Amino acid sequence: MKIKTTLLSCSGALLLAACATNPFTGKSTMALVPDSEIFPSSFQQYSNFIAENKVVKGTADAKRVENIGNKIKEASEKWLTANGYADYLKDYQWQYTLVQSDELNAWCMPGGKIVFYTGILPVAKTDAGIATIMGHEVAHALANHGQQRMSAAKLQQAGSAITQAAVGEKSAVTQQVAMTAYGAVTEYGGMMPFSRKHELEADRIGLTLMAIAGYNPEEAVPFWERMAAQGGGSTPEFLSTHPSNETRINDIKALIPEAKAEAAKFGVNFK
Repeated sequence: MKIKTTLLSCSGALLLAACATNPFTGKSTMALVPDSEIFPSSFQQYSNFIAENKVVKGTADAKRVENIGNKIKEASEKWLTANGYADYLKDYQWQYTLVQSDELNAWCMPGGKIVFYTGILPVAKTDAGIATIMGHEVAHALANHGQQRMSAAKLQQAGSAITQAAVGEKSAVTQQVAMTAYGAVTEYGGMMPFSRKHELEADRIGLTLMAIAGYNPEEAVPFWERMAAQGGGSTPEFLSTHPSNETRINDIKALIPEAKAEAAKFGVNFK
């Protein structure tokens, strides 16, 4: 079996696995790993992380993170209910935790467990800045991006095994070339663009959620400009799991009218 045939077989398996439709994207997505398996593991990992790191409690910043998180959660509930998915979040266990760290980061585990690092707060600067981050990270969970990445990894591993078996009787050099080619094609042609697409999806969904929550989506632009000024995003886009700063900011500018239009459906309007 040739490598090309192997890759096409894996692509076919990927299409067959795309059987779950996400309400936020309207697209069929891979769901090889069920939420019933993902969520308990996610919650346990979150608990372990919280136990091993310095949690900030009772401060003004901790309260801001929690309050804004709740508003984003309520915005997602409103949107889902209005669009016929009232039970979509029934297994989520929302939690918003501020953790002492200089790292410019925040993340949301599958199932709604969220961490904000204190280091990103000066870059967030305002409540709208925090809402931009919160909306983006929550969007990753709502769009099942974690589930899709795990499913894609399973398919990549399966494809690797198939490729290895297909060239098993060839010379060592042929085997090495085949596996190197497979790895490059699936990583740069599949996994990295897959992750970049997820980032842009999270930006779009996040803008809508922050707008419904009452935060002007236009404020997302200066936030990402401040993030860009921190020096990130220098890796060429085709070699990265994240879009370039320029791509992200331009896409966000184009998506702002859509976010405002969605918010207007819930009685939230911006000048």
